[in-house]
Amino acid sequence: MRFMRVLGILLVIVIVLGVVQLVRPVSKPTVAVAVPTLRVKGQRPSLPWPSSGEAAVAVQGIGQMGSYGGNQPVPIGSVAKVMTALLVLEKHPLVLGAQGPTLTITAQDQAAYQAIANTAQSLVPVVAGEKLSEYQLLQALLIPSGNNIATILANWIGGSQQGFVQMMNAKAKQLGLTHTTYADASGLSQQTVSTAADQLRLAMVAMQNPVFAQIVAEPQVDLPVAGLVYNYNKEVTHQGVVGVKTGSTLAAGGCFVVAANRTVDGRNVIVMASVFGQSTAEPLALAITDGLNLVNAAAKAVRPVPVFAKGSEVATVTTPWEGTQPAVAASGVQFLGWPGLTASVALKASAPATPAGAGQKIGQLTVKLGSQSSRVDVKLADPLPAPTLRWKMTRL
Repeated sequence: MRFMRVLGILLVIVIVLGVVQLVRPVSKPTVAVAVPTLRVKGQRPSLPWPSSGEAAVAVQGIGQMGSYGGNQPVPIGSVAKVMTALLVLEKHPLVLGAQGPTLTITAQDQAAYQAIANTAQSLVPVVAGEKLSEYQLLQALLIPSGNNIATILANWIGGSQQGFVQMMNAKAKQLGLTHTTYADASGLSQQTVSTAADQLRLAMVAMQNPVFAQIVAEPQVDLPVAGLVYNYNKEVTHQGVVGVKTGSTLAAGGCFVVAANRTVDGRNVIVMASVFGQSTAEPLALAITDGLNLVNAAAKAVRPVPVFAKGSEVATVTTPWEGTQPAVAASGVQFLGWPGLTASVALKASAPATPAGAGQKIGQLTVKLGSQSSRVDVKLADPLPAPTLRWKMTRL
């Protein structure tokens, strides 16, 4: 009798445990991206780097292709005026066709110009009472590269030269220009230093401002007192060149940051290069030549590159009863680029109800490379069964 009672109790326990196992919630499938970044296969392009100094190459909207000469900060000459112009446009934004606020040249501005008029600096003549719009001042800063104009703009925007330099360095820090230090608004100071990679990154930001891009693409400009002045970047309007800035001092040597339009696979791309520290008999001419050689070589290296093909495993689906199985891309992704680039991958997915058939959509993948972006559906590669009765009863 006692045996039967114990057996009955055990039977009740087994039944209760079985019911608990059957009604116990089942964990939903989890979906995860297989690889958060994808590298374009192949060897990075070989580029014609200059024999000395520093250089870097990038394609707007895609990324940096490479750099040469390390990250040793060096004087950059008038290339510093890219930052000066960018800060002016941040403080007083302009739209295309607008002139912006008007400044009146003071007696102090004229005296400052006259004090250095006979030096070897690049200057723009000014006289007291002359009125120049913001747009004209930016033209005078960037085209004939007026050092005195940089001083005028720095006092206007920063309240003083020191105040403006602080703004320049704060902006450099914000942009991640970790090897850049500004000591003046014009770049005449040899304490204003940076690297080819940093200044290329800055130029890419500046060229996204349509007013800046319009000005640096102008071969010449007619100013009220100075008259007709010409762009030191004599390549503008030639070979597709649309900017950005030259620089040349004894300390800096020849410096050149260039942007040029090129056509790749029927699409227009802006290829950019920076060359610093050229020190031959004609350092600026050499920097320009080296910069254009880099642009041309880089443009030839840009092509459509596959990030992944249709059917590639891009995610995984995991269940306690089936383990992990692949999820695949419903289509391939191809961007303009070159081998060695890395694309980022983000997955937006929901747990599929089971059972689910092969080919069922479970989410969407967003793939980005530079400013290029593509969305791709993600689907199950194989059927995903529901949990079996045996699994439910035997799970821990």
